[in-house]
Amino acid sequence: MAIRVLKQVVTSIATSDGAGVKLLRSLGKSQEIRLDPFLMLDEFSSMNADDYIAGFPDHPHRGFETVTYMLDGNMLHQDHLGNKGLLTSGAAQWMTAGRGIIHSEMPQQESGRLRGFQLWINLPAKEKMKPATYQDIPPEQIPTLNLANGGRVKVIAGTIQIDNHTVVAPIQGLSTEPLFLDVQLRAGERFALPIPESHNAFIYAYEGSVKIGEDSLATHTVGILCEGDMIEIYADKTDVAFLVLAARPLNEPIVQYGPFVMNTREEIEQAIADYRNGELVSKP
Repeated sequence: MAIRVLKQVVTSIATSDGAGVKLLRSLGKSQEIRLDPFLMLDEFSSMNADDYIAGFPDHPHRGFETVTYMLDGNMLHQDHLGNKGLLTSGAAQWMTAGRGIIHSEMPQQESGRLRGFQLWINLPAKEKMKPATYQDIPPEQIPTLNLANGGRVKVIAGTIQIDNHTVVAPIQGLSTEPLFLDVQLRAGERFALPIPESHNAFIYAYEGSVKIGEDSLATHTVGILCEGDMIEIYADKTDVAFLVLAARPLNEPIVQYGPFVMNTREEIEQAIADYRNGELVSKP
């Protein structure tokens, strides 16, 4: 058994996206700071409607997957094909943009807290031009495992085994074999989990500071983990909450231009032309 420890720490930066939504970006704050196949991780969290009310009006994507996970608040997704879905507190949406989608994500509240995450995951070259698909996951369909010392794990993607309990998430069967967990621990609690050696993995602390081996990972910080087949995370003197993300790397070239992620410059130029010509989605 090889315990994964911290290899690199990525501190979030404050930025904005969409029509001015304020957020924290860690992975993806530059194109050099990624972890194959993860392209970007954003955290948005505010009680001030001015920070989020403008939302994310119509915008395109091609070549990757977006995962939206809501902790608090309500966000309405709509696309040019007429698909519509409301993400409520505790819900998730897994969208495969594939060859193209034009959609919006707009807050459905004028006050109160809006808090959640958006994760971008790359698609393999052979899947970049497949039709767009969605999987909306309401809170009651996200399985939760209560831990022995008061903590809990929500399993959004993948399968985990802890203390002879097997938990299977709604998201399965994807090429990158992703694992997406939301973990809360009580002060003094330990969380251990096997993770395949073949996968890249990172932790994102969003409440409190977690301990990974001898190192501490501060709030709003990504901890990229070294190779191994097990993680061990501790809550020291306070309760903590963090995401665990792992997936099989693609080991393919990445060329990104904003919301388009392909393998070559020529494919990016084609995506831009398709979008301008109204063929982003219709083009086979």
